[in-house]
Amino acid sequence: MSTITSTQISPVTSLFLNDVLDGLMAEKKFLSSKYFYDETGDRIFQQIMEMDEYYLTDAEMEILQHQTDELADVIAADPSAFDLIELGAGDATKSVHLLQALLNRQLEFSYLPIDISQHVIEDLEENLPKKLPALNVEGLNGDYFAMVKKAKSMSGRRKVLLFMGANIGNMDVVEAKEFCKALRNELSPEDLLIIGFDLKKNPRQILAAYDDAAGITKSFNLNLLSRINRELDGDFEVEHFDHYASYDPESGACKSYLVSLKEQLVNIGDETVRFAQNEHIYMEISQKYSLKEINDLAMETGFTPTAHFFDHQKYFVDAVWKVGK
Repeated sequence: MSTITSTQISPVTSLFLNDVLDGLMAEKKFLSSKYFYDETGDRIFQQIMEMDEYYLTDAEMEILQHQTDELADVIAADPSAFDLIELGAGDATKSVHLLQALLNRQLEFSYLPIDISQHVIEDLEENLPKKLPALNVEGLNGDYFAMVKKAKSMSGRRKVLLFMGANIGNMDVVEAKEFCKALRNELSPEDLLIIGFDLKKNPRQILAAYDDAAGITKSFNLNLLSRINRELDGDFEVEHFDHYASYDPESGACKSYLVSLKEQLVNIGDETVRFAQNEHIYMEISQKYSLKEINDLAMETGFTPTAHFFDHQKYFVDAVWKVGK
């Protein structure tokens, strides 16, 4: 098998390689969930969002379909021009409702979607203008904070940030607090953050959303091993790993793992990774919150909670936070 080294590959692939090796060489193996989203991963995640068990998408879609005018009113309370920056924009299926409502009000704004997937940004720049011809859109492909800094350099207008889809749940509570503090440091007083949280609920319902009967979530996790094979000359035998999910209703942490079904060696680049039988790779967390925990997080990180938008079953909330002075 041919192997690659960091001198032979692009900076983006080199970072991917280094992150993968750092995680798999750790005493407790892990992989970063941000690498789930290559073109195949994007497609599988679309399938996840259509699953009966995966309630999150429908819950937040209901909010944006039926309460968009109220959400747009909150943004339009300050009539000045602004930049609407969406972190992890995906296909903008949900946010397109908000964009339309803002355009209907003839507000002066630009839409700056940020996504780590170049495929996603290319798709948005091609297709959004077809749906919303009046929309001024400029995609930003890269890391959230690097792209928020770039957006700030592009315009001095006030900022309205969207962080939808419970993406904040992809961090544990400590990481989420540090993330929100860092985001606050990039914003100015009176800027807004609209942020989606999955609420604590029946534990069986939550676990089913991350361990579906059809195995789509399993294929989503295993695709990261296949991506390592494709892009980093790895030789994972994907069939020798299984997916395991768990949920702790007390802490609100829903975690997923890949488990090695046998003792095995995997080559990646110039390195060889040893797996013991039943050794696990920590893949991701999907953190759930109570409303009190959400409000506490806002106030502890320099924001003031100003509004909450729930679906009718109160499975999900899109919270509006204002940057404190």
